[in-house]
Amino acid sequence: ASMTTDAATTVTLTVTNAGALAGADVVQLYLHDPVASVVRPVNRLIGYARVELDAGASARVEFTVHADLSAFTGRDGDRIVEPGALELRLGHSSALVAAPLNLRLTGPLRTVDHTRALVAAATVAPR
Repeated sequence: ASMTTDAATTVTLTVTNAGALAGADVVQLYLHDPVASVVRPVNRLIGYARVELDAGASARVEFTVHADLSAFTGRDGDRIVEPGALELRLGHSSALVAAPLNLRLTGPLRTVDHTRALVAAATVAPR
């Protein structure tokens, strides 16, 4: 998938409680930037959603991910969104990634300020 450096995309997944008892889980969304012009963290938590489910129940979890979430401080000291390859990683933790999603940012390098998006908005709905 691709999006421009000033846009947002939606990531949707279904979480199912396959157990015999009610339970809860926290779906975590991480950003990995393998080709940034400066060294970046391997995984950066950008969103999460707590999901409570009865036994056998499912829920739809949706994250709205803005390109601003890939912003970092560039070599000149400005906060920038840089075009290029990204990977969104969904899982229970940074060590237990269940679903990596490749994403390409297109368009010009963009400078952002304090009004940028800081987290991925999450919604949880029963299925």
